[in-house]
Amino acid sequence: MCADKTIRQLQEQIKALQDKNVELKRQKLNAEEKLTAALDGTGLCLWQQHIPSGKLTIFNREWGHLLGYTEQELSAHVDSWKEKLHPEDRDWVIAAFEDHVSGKVDSYQAVHRMLHKDGSVSWVSDRGRIVEYDAEGRPVRMMGTHIDITQKKCYELDLARLAHCDPLTHLLNRKALEQAFYTQQQTQPRIGGALFFIDLDSFKQLNDKYGHRFGDQVLMDVAQTLKNKAGDLAKLARFGGDEFVILHTAINKEVIVKLAQSILEHYRTPVQIDCCEIKLGLSIGISLFDCSDPFIATCEHADRAMYRVKQRGKHNYAFWQNHDPQALKLTKLVG
Repeated sequence: MCADKTIRQLQEQIKALQDKNVELKRQKLNAEEKLTAALDGTGLCLWQQHIPSGKLTIFNREWGHLLGYTEQELSAHVDSWKEKLHPEDRDWVIAAFEDHVSGKVDSYQAVHRMLHKDGSVSWVSDRGRIVEYDAEGRPVRMMGTHIDITQKKCYELDLARLAHCDPLTHLLNRKALEQAFYTQQQTQPRIGGALFFIDLDSFKQLNDKYGHRFGDQVLMDVAQTLKNKAGDLAKLARFGGDEFVILHTAINKEVIVKLAQSILEHYRTPVQIDCCEIKLGLSIGISLFDCSDPFIATCEHADRAMYRVKQRGKHNYAFWQNHDPQALKLTKLVG
């Protein structure tokens, strides 16, 4: 009888433990559902890493979902995470992560890029810290958050681009070109460069005749032509209206003259824009500068050279020579 009673008590205890286990699982599932519901749509996920094994767990999403992978395609391991870091960010992000694991810093924080399955780049904000150590003080478990900030970052980059970019032609604006001018002086202080100030001849008449939309197409066509002609050794800007500027690294006059002539030759014959054939002229003033020349003065010199071209018949180029307004040299096109 005593043995039967003991067995019954054990069975009751086992049943109670089983029921408790079921209840705990239900509570765990309920908590996970609440967490998922709370974080759904925020772009944030909660992650945990078992440091000795490198295994990762994401609590409110399927592993790999953030980068477009299924659980079968991307193993839930820290090495998979490292492999998907953007090549330009990989070294410093891993270093920041390992600095925290080794105890050098109190937490891990990094805003970085990751490679999506479709080839695009995702921006993320990662934070984490060690939450469990073993008896010897070695890190066992780390928890953190991972936030997809791609849209926010793209918005910030677009704003930065707009702050330095002409919205119509996508060339630099005046402020951005001034920065490029001083950067060029710093990076090649013994060389300097050349600044082309370009104004379209009779652009107002074209605008009045065909309308502003057509005028915008003309400006975009000129911008693309200047980019094609100037190449990678130049920075291009639009200062507003029909004024364009080329900042070139060359100081060799043959190179500079060849570029000016190439631009002018392109527009010696009519060009086709939006089913209309138009004749377009460009007046170009060129100022050579060195490391001591300020941006404003260099622009003024090139601008004055350009106006001398307009006074002498347009569609040509002239150099500002020796910083002397009386020493302008006008070069006639051959051909």
